[in-house]
Amino acid sequence: MRPRTPLALLGAALLVLVGPPLLTPGSGSDTGTHIPGLRLMVPNTPGGGYDITARTAAKDAEEAGLTGDVEVFNLPGAGGTVGLTRLVGERGNGRLAMSMGLGVVGAVHTNKTPRTLADTTPIARLTEEQDIVVVGKNSPYRTLQDLLTAWRKDPGKLPVGGGSSPGGPDHLAPMLMAQAAGIPPKKVNYVPFDGGGELLASILGNKVAFGVSGVGEYLDQIKAGELRLLAVTGPRRVPGLDAPTLREAGLDTEFTNWRGVVAPPGLTDAERDKLVGLVTALHASPQWKRSLETHGWNDAFLPGEEFGVFLTEQNARVDTVLKELGL
Repeated sequence: MRPRTPLALLGAALLVLVGPPLLTPGSGSDTGTHIPGLRLMVPNTPGGGYDITARTAAKDAEEAGLTGDVEVFNLPGAGGTVGLTRLVGERGNGRLAMSMGLGVVGAVHTNKTPRTLADTTPIARLTEEQDIVVVGKNSPYRTLQDLLTAWRKDPGKLPVGGGSSPGGPDHLAPMLMAQAAGIPPKKVNYVPFDGGGELLASILGNKVAFGVSGVGEYLDQIKAGELRLLAVTGPRRVPGLDAPTLREAGLDTEFTNWRGVVAPPGLTDAERDKLVGLVTALHASPQWKRSLETHGWNDAFLPGEEFGVFLTEQNARVDTVLKELGL
């Protein structure tokens, strides 16, 4: 074997010192947010609020140069608890996270699942948004008062559709509406769908009398005239939308939904901090700020342990509301 020359030895030493190629610009290497192979699970069907939030967050994070490609995939079922069970089963996987919200909190209660959000690693709450009350463009109900008049006469004959399981936001909102309108919540004919995408087809096809969903899910259909917006459920009107709040329409109640991100249990501190750091950097990016405005979402950022405390409070709140409604 030919002995190495001094020049060859010098080259080898330089390779050791330099190490592997640096991450390419825009990969998040400069901020420490790059997570190779990151996957983001959506626990309901395409087109729903979790799906839109997840795909928007992934796109914005990539465009902001915070990380490389993020794979977004759907695993629907049982109001999000199928995805939750999968997430908890991925213990120690620091390259997986799940888009979720109040609907998963409620589904855990109504489905009595053995896995709960207390089994996950809280990453961050991202957004808060109002629900909306919508009907198809050919619906006989032109105002919320028209709808309430018919609903009071025979609640069981007017099915209301929502993109979440009982106990979720699209279920709780019409139940609170019914209670404020003097309708016993137990008489409400609620039809659950696994996400806003499935619900939309039933509203447009007049399979339900009206639907309740997140404001960001149906903006395009409202602006196109395919859906008629009767009311928003929060404390204030939504800029750009011509619809009263529930209180303005005579119902003494209000309701808002929220969405966030959780990860599997058993992460190291470094893995958890990396995910929290990525979402924190996303929250500060101009791309995400534009998306909040585009989708009509309110900024409700709450990272890490603070989000964990919030989840515990929300779990107790949902349990209380369901009991108060007799459900």
